[in-house]
Amino acid sequence: MTTSPTIRVLCVDDHPLLREGIGWLLAGSPDVRLVAEASNGQEAIEQFRVHRPDVVVMDLQMPRMGGVDAMIAIREEFPKARIVVLTTYSGDALVRRALKAGANAYVLKSEVRTELVETIRDVFSGKKVFTSEIALLVASHTNDEQLSLREVEVLELIAAGNSNKRIARELSITEGTVKNHVKTILAKLCAKDRTHAVTVGLERGIIG
Repeated sequence: MTTSPTIRVLCVDDHPLLREGIGWLLAGSPDVRLVAEASNGQEAIEQFRVHRPDVVVMDLQMPRMGGVDAMIAIREEFPKARIVVLTTYSGDALVRRALKAGANAYVLKSEVRTELVETIRDVFSGKKVFTSEIALLVASHTNDEQLSLREVEVLELIAAGNSNKRIARELSITEGTVKNHVKTILAKLCAKDRTHAVTVGLERGIIG
């Protein structure tokens, strides 16, 4: 009788209680074992080099280095790394960035108890896993015109409470150019005003 291989997992999240909870969850599955933890993206890279886990469970929003940058770095060094994103954020832009960075699965923290262990098994076996909710979310914005990098910068500065004049000074562009960017941002996000644009940008994960 052959036994299933033990799936070795690295958990990356800046909240110790969440890491502890995942540890308890994985402990209840004989074929899955938590071998290392990290509290930010930089630690994740270091721990991956040491432990070479089969699957990484990665948060996205963390201090020092976020999950997307950590995934890019890990995949550059270890192209076959398997990574499950576990996050509270479901914005379509954030999902796209995670996919581009090499995520094999995207799980919301609200689904951790019901979905995480099986997702880890699926990713270990070579599958890509995205819930119907995430798939529909991304599909619903497939035809949307994406913001340019400069427009994202402007939106981030608007979110920080800056006036057009201050944004112009910060980005070394004219105030008229800022106004044009704002007009384009509102159109692309179907936003009524600057505040609404910021709300949409946060909800979709365009800014964070």
